[in-house]
Amino acid sequence: MDSFNALVARQDGDRITTAIETLSHDDLPPGDVTIRVAYSSVNFKDALAVTPKGGVVRDYPIVPGIDLAGEVVDSQSPDFNVGDQVLAHGYDIGTAKHGGYAEYARLPADQVVHLGALSADDAMAIGTAGFTAALSVQALVDRGITPDDGEIVVTGATGGVGSLSIDLLASAGYTVVASTGKQDASDHLRALGASEVIPRLPEDPDAKPRPLNKTRWAGAVDCVGGATLAHVLSTVAYGGAVAASGLTGGPALNTTVMPFILRGVALLGIDSVLLPIEPRRELWQRLGDSMRPQHLDNVKHPVDVKDVVSVIDEVRAGRYSGRGVVRVAGGF
Repeated sequence: MDSFNALVARQDGDRITTAIETLSHDDLPPGDVTIRVAYSSVNFKDALAVTPKGGVVRDYPIVPGIDLAGEVVDSQSPDFNVGDQVLAHGYDIGTAKHGGYAEYARLPADQVVHLGALSADDAMAIGTAGFTAALSVQALVDRGITPDDGEIVVTGATGGVGSLSIDLLASAGYTVVASTGKQDASDHLRALGASEVIPRLPEDPDAKPRPLNKTRWAGAVDCVGGATLAHVLSTVAYGGAVAASGLTGGPALNTTVMPFILRGVALLGIDSVLLPIEPRRELWQRLGDSMRPQHLDNVKHPVDVKDVVSVIDEVRAGRYSGRGVVRVAGGF
């Protein structure tokens, strides 16, 4: 491991450039566990990491890749042994310290999770997006929303969080309605478990927003934010809840207190970045067992790390569906 390959993003004036470079052991950040990376994935945050003024990277150069899975090759922690299969995501991986688009990574032990029953590529098909989906579904369950309460709408349905939310909700017995702007995605979303596919919300983007609209949803998983989230809040039934994790529709939320004080609607913020390690490990164990997504093969799309920038471009433009699973070992 004297030297290894990595995809490195560098700042060049107002541009961010990426190139395959050779790094050394000394380039890795401090940590207890050194991992030979087998797979990573593509998330919207990875796209922001290579976007000028993307707002997620503190200092360049950086190896992007907020997710990674592979084998422990060195450990200074009693919790991990050489040969253990592990994964890691979130925290400052791929944003403040080198991430998964490299043959090796070094991390603190309290950011590392045993793979358990999952393979490395299935874990990365889930990745941050699937983990966020699982947190979203669990938040609705914890709020008391049951399959008998009515339909659950998933916005941004073709994205990573949306796709896996549909899978998890349908597997748990919920009636799921998928909202998307991709007109050709209906068959794919139904295959994941959606009972109905509707256009992007609000269907009339030029209509004047109303504080309260006719109710339809028992709950929602919103991956979009912006006007979509405002509209969804206005259409959730009494006592319902919205699990919100996205901002591809913009960070602003122009709504009123009406859904909250007249219908008792709950807005549940979902964060997978700084979630403490113990509940993180517990949820990953469930994702490999009772909560395992049923249609991973339908959503994962393999890509070699040397070609990942083209996928990142598609994600940034909002044209990508499903989960880009990045082959790192042998992918340079």
